[in-house]
Amino acid sequence: MDSPRRPGGRAADARIDATLDRIGPRLQELRARSGLTLAALSQETGISKSTLSRLETGQRRPSLELLLPLARVHRLPLDDLVGGPETGDPRIRLRPRRVNGRTVVPLTRQPGQRHAWKVIVPRTTVAPAMSTHAGSAWIYVLSGRLRLIVGTRDLALGAGEVAEFDTRVPHWFGSDGEHDAEILTIFGGEGTPGTANEEVALRHLDEVLGDPTAAAPPRVPRRPARR
Repeated sequence: MDSPRRPGGRAADARIDATLDRIGPRLQELRARSGLTLAALSQETGISKSTLSRLETGQRRPSLELLLPLARVHRLPLDDLVGGPETGDPRIRLRPRRVNGRTVVPLTRQPGQRHAWKVIVPRTTVAPAMSTHAGSAWIYVLSGRLRLIVGTRDLALGAGEVAEFDTRVPHWFGSDGEHDAEILTIFGGEGTPGTANEEVALRHLDEVLGDPTAAAPPRVPRRPARR
């Protein structure tokens, strides 16, 4: 008597096989980006060098007990490690995150010093205090109005306007209108390793967005123009 087929049958089996076949090249790519040798990765994960090598070349099928420590070392969710796009696929799956009360969407996935984000800055009476940290930031306003303070300059940016500044200078930004502001931001931390991943980038973004529990800086009254 024939054994019952799984739902999806051969098509489901083919999809599973295709996913498993992609894991090896993806593991190899992640290790190369991180600058880790097989010996170093073996020490980090407790998986032998020979097993790691066989996983990368497809000679061994990955199991959950092997993938979990690899996901931890690469600081990736397991579904990203297993279900990531094929090597060379430029498309990025957008996954909103919450950072300091703002919705942020990572727009880059490559490890590196520069990271791009889409940020929704909500209208609120509680706003971040001035902050400083190593690096630089670039901001493009998609919609709404953004108040940006850099040093002694207090600026209002509308849709289509751009700002770039050294984040070592005290700075703050928040929504300056009746509605949320939507921005694109690119930033990089000075001295950040070239292998910086999304978790490291989120920490830098947390610095850029600041502490939402502190009061916003008071506006400096504009002096009337001389006649």
